[in-house]
Amino acid sequence: MRSNETPAYPLGSALDVLQHLWQLNHALERLSARMEKRLGVTAQQRLVLRCIGKYPGMTAGQLATVLHVDPGTVSATLNRLEASGLLERRTDDRDRRRVSLALTARGQALDRPTRGTAEGAAERLLETTSDEDLAAMGRVMRALTALLDDELRE
Repeated sequence: MRSNETPAYPLGSALDVLQHLWQLNHALERLSARMEKRLGVTAQQRLVLRCIGKYPGMTAGQLATVLHVDPGTVSATLNRLEASGLLERRTDDRDRRRVSLALTARGQALDRPTRGTAEGAAERLLETTSDEDLAAMGRVMRALTALLDDELRE
């Protein structure tokens, strides 16, 4: 074995899955930090901006549903984006309880394909991965998410 090679430490299938997920999460966090320095928004904030750009007028509740996250998580992100001048909340004239979301001009400037972003990497993955592999990945990710949710209920 060469000195620059790392010795193998077999973990077993379940821990291998978690190791890969941790690697993915770590890569997303590192890229997100770089995006924040370069673009002024994190990967999570950019995903929110892109969703609102795709569906202007959606509500915070609709956004939470689309992203499969807790409404409180969305609310905190929306507050930061609003404070940064990237989005605005608009009260419906017909129903004052309904608040829709819209990008400001600054937010719209960020709502376009950009290299060096998480979705840019996802686009490149889509170009090189078969539909079968993408479908399998989606099934596996949904199944693991469901099992993690089950663990929370126990």
